[in-house]
Amino acid sequence: MKSLKLRTPDEIAKARTAGHLIAEVLAMLKPYVVPGVTTEELDRICHDYIVDTLKCIPSNVGYHGFPKTACISPNHVVCHGIPSKDKTLKKGDIVNVDVTLTKDGWFGDSSRMFIVGETNVLARRLVMTTYEALRAGIRQVRPGATLGDVGHAIQKVAHAAGFSVVREYGGHGIGDVYHDEPHVNHFGRPGEGLKLQEGMIFTIEPMINAGGAAIRELNDGWTVVTKDRSLSAQWEHMVAVTKDGFEILTPWPDGLGEYPAIAD
Repeated sequence: MKSLKLRTPDEIAKARTAGHLIAEVLAMLKPYVVPGVTTEELDRICHDYIVDTLKCIPSNVGYHGFPKTACISPNHVVCHGIPSKDKTLKKGDIVNVDVTLTKDGWFGDSSRMFIVGETNVLARRLVMTTYEALRAGIRQVRPGATLGDVGHAIQKVAHAAGFSVVREYGGHGIGDVYHDEPHVNHFGRPGEGLKLQEGMIFTIEPMINAGGAAIRELNDGWTVVTKDRSLSAQWEHMVAVTKDGFEILTPWPDGLGEYPAIAD
């Protein structure tokens, strides 16, 4: 494994700046996520805001050949959905928008779920439970805790609701490298895995399915869907391990709405 980077306060400040900016992009997008919008239009709005307003670089464009600014993943799409003029959102859809920018060489990476209009009870419960799972995982973060503690907390919330955790994808170290060590599983056993230290920065981004955990990749080489076509949801924050706990580097500038605060 590559050596893990423990960041200085100055480096964390750069990551914080990038993180706050990407959170601003997702907050800006909220009013546009309405019935009738195409995922390509949402992607264009993200791109133009990152480039023209924030004067930053949209990190996903061309990353391993990815063609767009955002991964936009509605309903049974788990992750890496490619925005398309042919995909129109409709009332009742749930959709994840995952977007990353680069500011002065540092990456900000976050994703949010949006509910298009109103949706059914199961979809809403999945979105809320996935947020609660993210919250439970983040609340484990402190020096001396382990990644197993984080994963276990996430898994426990998902399984208690009767949902399943996608195991093939996880969070990742981030900073001046987009995807870095450590890999962060969203399942695990308490006390196992890497021990957390002050100065680590990584994402926590659980993908939770309403049905089974099995997934498959489509022929485009990017889009990942649930094998049983059940709904999937995901939230993502960047976190830094602090002296006595954690700092969320991608806090929502528009407030939490109906979602509880992660730190009490």
